[in-house]
Amino acid sequence: MALGFKRFCRKFHLWGALVIFVPVAVVIVSGILLQVKKEFNWIQPPTKKGQMQVPSLSFPEILAAVSRVEEAQIRHWQDIKRIDVRPGKGVLKVQNVNNNWEIQLDASSGKILKVAYRRSDTIEAIHDGSWFFDAAKLWIFLPVAIILFILWITGAVMLYQFLQGKRKRYKFNRRHPRP
Repeated sequence: MALGFKRFCRKFHLWGALVIFVPVAVVIVSGILLQVKKEFNWIQPPTKKGQMQVPSLSFPEILAAVSRVEEAQIRHWQDIKRIDVRPGKGVLKVQNVNNNWEIQLDASSGKILKVAYRRSDTIEAIHDGSWFFDAAKLWIFLPVAIILFILWITGAVMLYQFLQGKRKRYKFNRRHPRP
């Protein structure tokens, strides 16, 4: 290969790695935390089991039940980020839009099974860049991903060149043994 392309690969590999070091470290650490989120209650609260697998609560009953929990600060439907229905476990998970508190309700009786702070959504927002500011996903994390892909290609090229050189030296040494 031309010496200019080799030099470009090495320089791009070095400077590209330095430029993307911090964002890639953020993605790696947050990705590791997301991989183990079900293993640590601190990241994501474990799902409790309800009495029956068939949800029978009405929406007004759900709102009434979760509004009794002070930590969650849910008073209106606008305060609810999502309701996660788990029929297999007989549970409803209700999450606040503002503070990430999660309330788990028995899907048939409305009894509060668990109230816990859920960090996995924050970690996911850090992982994809949206936690920093709205445009971070597009203007920081996307270019970093593109640079990382180019680093992968230049690293593969450098590995190929290294292995080719090693193979040539091996063949040469087999044909021209030292006395």
